[in-house]
Amino acid sequence: MSKIKGKILIIDDNEGILKSLSFVLGQEFDEIITIKSPSKFTSLLQSGSFDVILLDMNFTAGTNTGNEGIFWLREIMRSDKNAIVILITAYGDIELAVKTMKEGATDFIQKPFDPIKLISTVKAAFQLRQSKLKVSKLEQTKKVLSEDLNKNFTTLIGKSPALMNVLETVRKVAPTDANVLILGENGTGKELIAREIHRQSHRANEVFISVDLGSISETLFESELFGHRKGAFTDAKEDRIGRFETASGGTLFLDEIGNIPVSLQSKLLTVLQNRLIIPVGSSKQFEIDVRLISATNKSLPNMIKSNLFREDLMFRINTVQIEIPPLRERGDDIILLAEHFIKIYSKKYDKPEIKINTNAIDRLLKYDWPGNVRELQHMMENAVIMADGFTIKPENLQFTTRIANESPIKTKSLNLNDIEKETIKEALLKHKGNIFKTAEELGITRKTLYNKIEKYEL
Repeated sequence: MSKIKGKILIIDDNEGILKSLSFVLGQEFDEIITIKSPSKFTSLLQSGSFDVILLDMNFTAGTNTGNEGIFWLREIMRSDKNAIVILITAYGDIELAVKTMKEGATDFIQKPFDPIKLISTVKAAFQLRQSKLKVSKLEQTKKVLSEDLNKNFTTLIGKSPALMNVLETVRKVAPTDANVLILGENGTGKELIAREIHRQSHRANEVFISVDLGSISETLFESELFGHRKGAFTDAKEDRIGRFETASGGTLFLDEIGNIPVSLQSKLLTVLQNRLIIPVGSSKQFEIDVRLISATNKSLPNMIKSNLFREDLMFRINTVQIEIPPLRERGDDIILLAEHFIKIYSKKYDKPEIKINTNAIDRLLKYDWPGNVRELQHMMENAVIMADGFTIKPENLQFTTRIANESPIKTKSLNLNDIEKETIKEALLKHKGNIFKTAEELGITRKTLYNKIEKYEL
């Protein structure tokens, strides 16, 4: 008969009791740890949690008040609110038993032990622990999912050949568990495609967890993705499961994966290779089962050449690659999307039957859409608000850059170097010299941008 994969801690100052409990419980559970002094349990809890803790009530010779046990029970519960503690005593004091239950104890056993009753009690406690952990995970998952509900997700709308090609690839890859890398400019709908892959997969009834890696600081990277134990660092006031564990069984979407610092890429690679995570402040490994989808607007091959991204990590996340076309290449999809957003915002702002006239449509089709679908959505919301009457006209459209037939290049030269120089100069002016934002908009690395600034003496 296989043993239960449980970790049991026994704390008692009596060597004979430790050996006896260890022998009986060792036949049922695969890991038994014993210590004589409760003062050592703090370091043990930091290295990993226990499924059940058996704690003696008295550690000082001649003492039978149970106060020592209650003190250490409080310490354990303070360290882990989901801890399962069974108190051990040689004194059948019902009043004391009731007191310990109010302090958080799960059960109470007496010396000498009845082996059958002991095993039954510990097994019941073990099941309670699993239930508590499951509830805790569900609560944290609910919190993550509720954050997602506050985001605005656009429906996949369009009939253009460019979009149809993408959706055909989605149809083929979704039923598999292959890792997918989604490429595309900002605002093209990379997360929408990731969600569509999940919706069509065999994991559709499980969770979809999205992580914006561009918004996670380097110091919180491991905690956010892999979780942490209480006390692992200054602000770690309670145990927290990471996004990998939250997404286990479902799909994990890592957006802006090109923003991960090189120093942390090896840790992510190790997790993807071994399918194991170790929370910060713990030594215990946890198996994870996620379908990984990643996305970036950066050129990973160029980043690899500049030593900004690991080649082995790119191969790991890139079993199938999907490139999302920019809005300017989707033709009449622009009109379909514009009308879709107008309906949404007409209802939101109580302006029914608003339409967009042909002159305004013509301007939409001529525009280059540097912000893609996201920019179109924001523009339509603004246009609905600003429109007089029931028609959106050209003057209601607020473009962030020039329309296609109004060239942003302030030179008549067709020399590629001249065009590149002026483009970089305009981008620098737009972002007030911010190298990071300029490089991001140009779709190049910061190192490449520095080289071009030096080349053109900008």
